Amino acid sequence: MEGERIRVTGIVQGVGFRPTVWRLARQFGIVGQVWNDAEGVMIHAWGNRADLDDFVASLSLDPPPLSQVDRVARNPLEAGVGVPGDFSITHSREGESHTGVAADAATCHECLAEVMNPRDRRYRYPFTNCTHCGPRLSIIRAVPYDRVNTSMAGFSMCSACLGEYENPADRRFHAQPNACSDCGPRVWLEDEKGLYQPEPGYDAVETAARLIRRGLVVAVKGIGGFHLACDAGSEQAVKNLRSRKGRYHKAFALMARDMDMIRRFARVNARDAERLGDRSAPILVLEANGEFLAGGVAPGQNTLGFMLPYTPLHHLLMQKMVRPVVLTSGNFSDEPQAIDNRDAKRRLGSIVDCYLMHDRDIVNRLDDSVERVIDGRPRFLRRGRGVAPQPIVLPSSLAVPEPILSMGGELKSTFCLLDQGQAIVSQHLGDLENASTYRDYRYNLHLYRKLYDFHPSVIVVDRHPGYYSTQLGKTLAAEEGIQLIEVQHHHAHIAGCMAEHGLPFSTDSVLGVALDGLGYGDDGSIWGGEFLLADYSGIRRLACFQPVAMLGGEQAIREPWRNTLAHLMESPGWEHVVREFSQLDIVRFLETKPIDTLRAMAQRKLNSPPASSAGRLFDGVAAAIGICRDSAGFEGQAAIELEVLATDSFEEQAEFAYGFEWEGDTLHWGPLWLGLLEDLSRETLPAVMAARFHHGIALAVARTTAELCARHGLKTVVLSGGVFQNRLLLERTGYLLRARGLTVLAPSSIPANDGGLSFGQAVIAAATVDQ
Repeated sequence: MEGERIRVTGIVQGVGFRPTVWRLARQFGIVGQVWNDAEGVMIHAWGNRADLDDFVASLSLDPPPLSQVDRVARNPLEAGVGVPGDFSITHSREGESHTGVAADAATCHECLAEVMNPRDRRYRYPFTNCTHCGPRLSIIRAVPYDRVNTSMAGFSMCSACLGEYENPADRRFHAQPNACSDCGPRVWLEDEKGLYQPEPGYDAVETAARLIRRGLVVAVKGIGGFHLACDAGSEQAVKNLRSRKGRYHKAFALMARDMDMIRRFARVNARDAERLGDRSAPILVLEANGEFLAGGVAPGQNTLGFMLPYTPLHHLLMQKMVRPVVLTSGNFSDEPQAIDNRDAKRRLGSIVDCYLMHDRDIVNRLDDSVERVIDGRPRFLRRGRGVAPQPIVLPSSLAVPEPILSMGGELKSTFCLLDQGQAIVSQHLGDLENASTYRDYRYNLHLYRKLYDFHPSVIVVDRHPGYYSTQLGKTLAAEEGIQLIEVQHHHAHIAGCMAEHGLPFSTDSVLGVALDGLGYGDDGSIWGGEFLLADYSGIRRLACFQPVAMLGGEQAIREPWRNTLAHLMESPGWEHVVREFSQLDIVRFLETKPIDTLRAMAQRKLNSPPASSAGRLFDGVAAAIGICRDSAGFEGQAAIELEVLATDSFEEQAEFAYGFEWEGDTLHWGPLWLGLLEDLSRETLPAVMAARFHHGIALAVARTTAELCARHGLKTVVLSGGVFQNRLLLERTGYLLRARGLTVLAPSSIPANDGGLSFGQAVIAAATVDQ
C-alpha cells in the first residue's frame, strides 16, 4: 500500500465535502483520515496506486453540490506514519486560513420534502437544512466552518440531530446549522405590544401569512436580514408600505409561491426558469405580462423582479398565498437592512404592523442578488445572497503572489480580496454616503480579512479623492505601511470585464466603451462617455461624449431638467432654442428657471463641472420628453423609465435614429437635440422619440467604435458601465458591432455598474504588480 497526503482547496467546508471523501474512500477501498483545517481539507490516504488515482480523480469529478474544488495537491506520506484499519473523519484543526467560505444556498428538494411531509419529524420546521443547502456566510463568525464558529453555537443538538450530524452516511453529517423543533431556533410573532399570540398553539408563520393577506405589513426575518412583506395585489397595502418606508419610486422585489404563480404575471422562458430555480435563488427581472398587480409595485416600469422561496420559512409563508408578496429590504430607504431583532423593532416600528421573528442570529447582512437576462445572457445587477463570497477565478497570468485588497467605489459599493489567482468580491454593501452603510462596509471589510486571514501587500483605490472608500484605503495603506495604487474609474470597468472573460495579461489591446453616470478622469474632469484604448496596464482616451456642464453639481443628478438645459445651451444654443421652439412645453418650463444665473455658473465652472456623462445625457432627454422632469426619486430613475417608454416602439424606429456629429475626438449631440425638438414640435409620440434616442446612441457608439477599431487594428470591444444595464442599448449596440465583425464582451458575472469596480481595480493592480 502507498500513502499520500492530499490537500484539497476551494469551497470545501460546510458543503458536505468530508462525507463525500469518506464515501469515495469506501468505494475505492482506501483507508486513512480526512479533516478540515484553515487551508481547506486534508486527507491522509493509503491504497494501491490505481485505487488512489481513481479516488483522487473522483474528488474533482464527483464533489458535493455546493463545493468548488480549486486545487488537489498530492504528496507522499512520510515513512513511519501508521496505517489505520479503516477510513475516518476526524476533528477540525486550526491554523492560518486559506480556505473558502460558501455562499448561502436555497432549500434543497430533500429538505423541502421533509418540511412538507406531515409524517416527518421536521414537518413545518422553518430552519430545516442539510449539507446541500441553508445558511453559510450569513451565520459564520470565523473559520474553520464549525458550529462553534457560527450563530448556531448556542443551540445544542438533540440526540436525533446529533445522530445525523455524526453519521458520515447521512445527508446532515457535519451540517453545522442542523437542528429541529426540539433543539433549534424557534419562530414567533410580535407586534408593538410584545408577543402576538392570537390563540393557543398557533402557527406563527401561517398566522403571518394570514395577516399579509388581510393587508398588513409584516417584517420577516430571513437568512440575510429582515424583509418587509405585504400583499402585492393590494393597492392600499403597497401604498402604505411605500409611504411608511419612504420609498416612493423604486420598484419592489416580489416573491412568488412557485413558477406557476410567476407565469401568471410575467413572461418566463426556459433560461429564466433555470435562473429562478438556481441554488442562489436570485431576484430575476422579467417582462411583465398577464395579470396585474398593484400599480405601486413597479411604477413607471414594464418589468417585475421575482424570486422564489429560498428557505423553509419562506416556503411555509408562501404556501397559502394566492398572489405574490412584496418582499423588500427591511429598512428606511438608503439605509442598510436590519439584521438584529432589537434593531429591527427600533428602526421598523413605524413601518410594520407586526414582526415574524426568530432567534438564530444573522451575523452577516446580505441583500438579495439581482439578475436580468440581456443580450442572451443572465447578468448580475447586484451580487449578494447566494453568490457572495464565491471566488472568481482569474486568468493564470494574473495569478500574482502578492495579496491585493481593492476598495471599490462610492455607490453600489463592494470590496475585493485577490490572492492566489482568485478574487473574492464582497456582497453588495450600498452607497457609502450613508453613514450606516459606511459603518457596515468597514465591519464587513474587517470580517472578510479575518475570515480569510488576509494581509494585503497592495491596496487599490479609485482615483476620485472624495470617495469614502478611497480615503479609507489611503488610511489603511499608511497605517499598515503597504503599497497604494490608484486606478481610473472607467479603466476598472473595462479591465474587470476583460478578466471575467478570461483575457490574459498578454492580450492585445481592446476598445473599451464605458458609459455611466460619472467617474474621475485622468485629467481631473468628470468622465462618463468614454472610448478607451485599453489593456490591463493602462488606457488611452481616444474619444468621448461631448462634455456638458452639470449645473449645480450633484443637483444635476437629482433634477434632470438641469441636464436638458445644459445640453441645449451647449448645442444647438439656448438663443436658437428660444427663437425656433419657444412654443414647446419643455422650453416654457425651462424659462421659469434662473437661466442667466445658471449660464453664468456654467461659463465660470462654478459648481457646474463639465462632464462627458452618458447618464446625464439620458436624464436630459428623459426630462425633455416629460419623464422625471422636475426631480428623480433615485439614481437612474429617468433613464430606466426612458428605456421602458422606448420598448414597444423600438423595433419599428431603427431607421429613424437621431443623429450625432463626430469632430476630432468628441461626439457632439447637436443633431440629436434638433431632431428631438423637431419631433416635440410635431407632437410625435413620446414612445417613438424615446426609441429614436436609443437607436441614435447605439448607432453613434457602434460607428465610433468600429472606426476606432479600424484605425488601431483592434478586434475586441468591451462594453461596460451602468448605462449598459439598459437592455435596448446593450443588445442593439452589440448587434451593430458584431455585424461589423467585432468580438463584443460585456459583464455578466460581475455587475456592469459600480458594484463591479472593486474586481476591476484588483486585476489592474495584479497586472501592475506583475510588471
